[in-house]
Amino acid sequence: MDSNRNRDIAVGLFVLASLAAIGYLALQLGGARLGSDEDLTVFARFDEIGGLKVRAPVVIAGVRVGQVDQIVLADDYRAKVRMAVANDLELPIDSSASIVTSGVLGDRYISIQLGGEEQYLEDGEEIEFVESAVVLERLIGQLIHNTNIEDEED
Repeated sequence: MDSNRNRDIAVGLFVLASLAAIGYLALQLGGARLGSDEDLTVFARFDEIGGLKVRAPVVIAGVRVGQVDQIVLADDYRAKVRMAVANDLELPIDSSASIVTSGVLGDRYISIQLGGEEQYLEDGEEIEFVESAVVLERLIGQLIHNTNIEDEED
C-alpha cells in the first residue's frame, strides 16, 4: 500500500512540475515580461516598419534588453514605436535604432547601436537616428523594374 501511495505522490509531483514548465514556456514564447514598471521608455519614428510587431525584441549587440510596447501612426504619418528597455541602461543621445530581420524570412526586431556621446537619453525621449525596415517585396520589384528599363534602352 505504501508503494502505491509513493507512486501516486511521484506522479502528482511530475504532473505539477510539467504544468509549471509549460506555463513558463508559454509566458516566454508570448513575450510576457515581469517588472515592466521600472523600464526606461524610449521612442523612435520609422518610415517603414515592415511587419514589426508589439512585443518584438529590442537588442543591443545581440542581447535582448527590452521589447516593443506600442506602435502607432504619428502626426507626420510615420510609425512611432514605443520601446521599454532595461532601466539600468545608459543610451547615448546619438544612438541609432534599426529594424532588422532574424534570418531571411524571420521575425522583425529592433537593434540599437550605441553612440559615443556622454549625454544619455532620458525616460520618454526619442532616438533620432533610425533605419527603417527593408521590405523584400519592394527590393524584388525594383530589381524587376530596373531590369525592364535597361532592356528597353538596348
